[in-house]
Amino acid sequence: MSRIGKTPIALPQGVDVKIDGPNVAVKGPKGALTVPFVDDHLAVNLEGDTVQVTCDSQEKGARSLHGLTRTLIANAVAGVSEGFSKNLDLFGVGWRAEAQGSKLTLHVGYSHPVVYDAPEGINIQVGNGEGGSQARITVSGIDKQVVGQVAADIRFKRKPEPYKGKGIRYENEVIHWKQGKTAAG
Repeated sequence: MSRIGKTPIALPQGVDVKIDGPNVAVKGPKGALTVPFVDDHLAVNLEGDTVQVTCDSQEKGARSLHGLTRTLIANAVAGVSEGFSKNLDLFGVGWRAEAQGSKLTLHVGYSHPVVYDAPEGINIQVGNGEGGSQARITVSGIDKQVVGQVAADIRFKRKPEPYKGKGIRYENEVIHWKQGKTAAG
C-alpha cells in the first residue's frame, strides 16, 4: 500500500468536497476544481471532515496511482483554500516586465517586447525585487499544475545563461556558473 496514498486529507473550514463517479469536485473560498480518477482499483471516501483514498490492489501501477490521486486531491484542497504562487526574478540591465490584466509584457534584451497571455484563472503581478536591476514576477492561482506551467513558460522566454547569469530565474534557483575564456598569457 502506498504510504502517501493512505494518509487522510483534512478539509479546512469552508472547503466542500463532492464525489460524483470518477470525479472529485472541490469547492472553496478561492474557487472550484475537479480532479478525475479513472482507475478501477481506487475509491475515494468522504468521512466527516477528511477525505480518504483507498486501493484494493497491490499491483505497482495501482499503488502509484493511489499516491498520485491522493496528492492531486490534496493539492486541489490546498488550492481552493489558500492558493499557490511562484516568484520569478529578472536579471539583466534594463530588463523589465509589465502586467496589464492577463497580459505580461517582457522587455528582456530582444529587439522587440515579448507578450505572454496568461490562461484563465491565473493572476500575474509585477513588483520590484531585492535588487536595483531585478523585477519580480508573481504567478498565482488555485491550480498548482497550471501555476507551475505558466511560470515555466515565462522562464522559457529567456532562460538564465551560465556565463553572466542574465535571464529569468525562479526565486531561489541556483545557476551553475561556467568560467569564461581566458586570455593566453
